[in-house]
Amino acid sequence: MLKPLGVILAGGRATRMGGGDKGLLRLGERSILDHVVERLSPQVDQIALNANGPAARFKPFRLPVLPDSIHGFVGPLAGVLAGLDWAAEQGAETIVTVAADTPFFPVDLVAQLVQAAEGQQHPLVLSATPRTSEEVLKSGGGRRINRHPTFGLWPVLLRHELRDALNDGLRKVVLWTDQYDGREALFPATPFDPFFNVNTPEDLETARGFLR
Repeated sequence: MLKPLGVILAGGRATRMGGGDKGLLRLGERSILDHVVERLSPQVDQIALNANGPAARFKPFRLPVLPDSIHGFVGPLAGVLAGLDWAAEQGAETIVTVAADTPFFPVDLVAQLVQAAEGQQHPLVLSATPRTSEEVLKSGGGRRINRHPTFGLWPVLLRHELRDALNDGLRKVVLWTDQYDGREALFPATPFDPFFNVNTPEDLETARGFLR
């Protein structure tokens, strides 16, 4: 498998943060998005940013900006589709997506996703972390992992199927990946969850503590 392309998902509306671009918030001396780009760059060949609205606000990052092709803020799968269409133009076979508000994701994210996809007809893998005992009890003893659907490996060959599913009203990531025998790559959640994302002002303060 060729090295995947990277797509940073920043197409949400950040309602719990009061709107705006969470990735542009300051974390230390740089923006959250700076941290994300720095962490992803060594793991992929190229990076694009999925975002809606004026692209000029991301000009300092010098990245292609890909708006959703399915309108109406239908969720992260629209960003995945935008990334897959872009990757098809580049002649790539796969993309790896990451969230623009999650600055501490694993430095071996791509390697672990690719390894988990070995033997699959269509490389399709989501990141996951173990659930705590408390989470398992609350769920009634169900799944023992938390899947992180914005962090995944996606095959370009399934982009038309994804487009059709979105146009038919599908919105939940795992409902689509399960249709194609999607797998999980399990990452440790210590000393803290590497997929911790900044949704609220309180989360931003927590992230600043993690950075320190």
